[in-house]
Amino acid sequence: MRALVIAVFIALMGVAAAGLRAQQQFSFFASFTDAAFGQPVTTVAQDQLEVRENNVAGRIVRMEPINWPVKVELLLDNGIGIGVNNLIHLRNGVRAFMEALPSDVEVAFVTTAPQPRNVIRPTADRQALLRAPDLLTLDTAAGRFVDALIEVAARIDKARADRQQGNFFPVVVVLGSTAAEGSMFGQRDVDLLLRRLQQRGATVHVIMLSSGASGPGTGGWVQTELGQAVTRLTGGRYDNIAAPSRIATLLPEIGQQIAKSHAKQSQQFRITFERPLGASGQIGQLTMAGPSNVVVQLSLDGHLPK
Repeated sequence: MRALVIAVFIALMGVAAAGLRAQQQFSFFASFTDAAFGQPVTTVAQDQLEVRENNVAGRIVRMEPINWPVKVELLLDNGIGIGVNNLIHLRNGVRAFMEALPSDVEVAFVTTAPQPRNVIRPTADRQALLRAPDLLTLDTAAGRFVDALIEVAARIDKARADRQQGNFFPVVVVLGSTAAEGSMFGQRDVDLLLRRLQQRGATVHVIMLSSGASGPGTGGWVQTELGQAVTRLTGGRYDNIAAPSRIATLLPEIGQQIAKSHAKQSQQFRITFERPLGASGQIGQLTMAGPSNVVVQLSLDGHLPK
């Protein structure tokens, strides 16, 4: 009789659990790298891992590799803040930046003066990207740092919502200057910009060139404050530079950083996790134990900016 009662109890618990399973399961991302050499590890098996929420073990339901591409938006101030004698630094920097990126990374190239304008539309064609610096010209208008970021955030938001385009990791690299800002925007525009970039898992890197140039529009505090805010929010880097010649060496440094992030992000695993019995409400602290020679990095959206 006791055995029958237990069997029924187990069955009833199973029915109740099935009804809660959708709430009790969620997905997150795991990146594995070799502890000695820092290279991505793709041979970790599900049974080698243990996941805990608030130090209580749960269950890994499914573990699947992902191979989402990185898509880069390069936004460059080509206006009054750069200076008429510095075109060579821009061209050298862009060329070295393109060379530093992996060959399968798609890049869009936009200049911001006198308004955001496509130089190269999104492509992974290496020859087209290496020709891009030769298409650069300077303008006497003020760059539109804010307008360009607003436009690119809207494009990323639309692309990530488009199921036909699939999943990808967006990266934005923007060169601005503290010269006059030509954008027309309101606080709501900025709030939406920041929300879109954060929700879509974008990484934004900002280079800000200190410039003594002047002209119509607001001053450099707008670009500086927004640049610092958006890099903090997205895990990107913010570099303030005084010498235009630094553009030629800093852009490829950022390109190399993107290449390293791409190697990790494109070789992650998506983990479907069943929370520990009794866990409810907001997701607690997640920890994962794996092989001793492997470094584990976890995220909810696969966003690994470093």
